[in-house]
Amino acid sequence: MRLTAVRRTALAASAAALALLVTACGGSSDDDGTSDEGKNGDTSSAAPAAAEALSAAELEKAALAQADVKNGKVTEASATDDIAKDKVKAEKAECQALALAETGVPLGEPAATVKRSWTEGPKKPSADAATEEAIGDAFDLDKALVTLATYDDGGAETVLADVKKAAGACAGGFAFTAMGEQAKIAKVAEDKAPGGADEAVAMTMTMTGDDGDAFPVKVVVTRKGSTVVSFTVLNLASAGTGKDFPFPTEISDAQLAKLG
Repeated sequence: MRLTAVRRTALAASAAALALLVTACGGSSDDDGTSDEGKNGDTSSAAPAAAEALSAAELEKAALAQADVKNGKVTEASATDDIAKDKVKAEKAECQALALAETGVPLGEPAATVKRSWTEGPKKPSADAATEEAIGDAFDLDKALVTLATYDDGGAETVLADVKKAAGACAGGFAFTAMGEQAKIAKVAEDKAPGGADEAVAMTMTMTGDDGDAFPVKVVVTRKGSTVVSFTVLNLASAGTGKDFPFPTEISDAQLAKLG
């Protein structure tokens, strides 16, 4: 995401026909779309550590497509979504994995990568909703950056291990820069991981903006075999109010299912 400017960008996007916001940002096992395994644990049996990477063509075919979702719009990620790895730098080295995950930059040395953007479809307010409530409902939309990266020689397992370690080490927050812009994460809270992956790490990162206001960003990093899929999600209404919102498991379900 575009860091400290993300909140005002979100609000501007809301006022401008809900234009695409995100610029760096398996089936569920129970009724809330999350795994019964608990926070950030394995969500199914692990794949062999030496699984081969997918080819670039296979990864492209496995990426989320419009036909895979019942709600919203899927597009190829824009050029502004594709931040170079060397343009992202955490102040504390132990938090670098989280800085990369938050900005949608693949960790490690992937054999191939693909990115997609998803924007949730508008919600229709109830007929008896007050005007202010109806406006709030209209902006209660999730926007996600979905990053797929495939690895040889156990690289995917290493990525998940690095993210898990960083999530613990940087729970109290961290600062980083991306494309020359500074950002601050006030805290990193572990969430219940979505189902459908061999491993998953789910987090809510509380980002603070230039004005000191805080708002949540959902970051989920999953592994399916030799492929890592990360999801960075912002809710337009939450960007303005600072209130928490649920991670859209419909997107992780759809994407992870395509990986088999």
